[in-house]
Amino acid sequence: MSLPPGPGSGSSLQVHVVRLGPGQDLFGFLQAFVQERRLSAPFVLSCVGSVTKATLRLANATATDQDQVMHLSGPHEIVSLVGTLNPPPHLHVCLSDAEGRTVGGHVLGPLEVFTTAEVVVGEAVELSFSRELDDQTGFAELVVGRRLRGQGQGSEVRGSE
Repeated sequence: MSLPPGPGSGSSLQVHVVRLGPGQDLFGFLQAFVQERRLSAPFVLSCVGSVTKATLRLANATATDQDQVMHLSGPHEIVSLVGTLNPPPHLHVCLSDAEGRTVGGHVLGPLEVFTTAEVVVGEAVELSFSRELDDQTGFAELVVGRRLRGQGQGSEVRGSE
């Protein structure tokens, strides 16, 4: 586990709000949004809307067996979208179908918007998120660092493990 230096290290919050329309790729849009604005510790605060396509990695997938994938098509309501958006993004989504049945998992690719997607993105402005391979899980896991004041993205003091 990696935490930023210092007891109770917190950060100021900057909030961004975006709305996407039918046919747009929510996953791709969020990646481009983070890159264009050079956000160093971005995460999803809230998302409501619907999608017509989604590809999810399921909970029983491992680093050596990532074939546990579900492809969804047709209208699905976004019940929840959570995660960090630093490259590569780590997002989990919960979707419900026309009968209210839900399914969720790790977002692997495009989330095609059906009607709308209203997303609130937060950034912990004094922190920096990155990912490093974790030998225990086999996945690139979150590492939190403290951004140096007056420095842009990539300038950080890394947390201790």
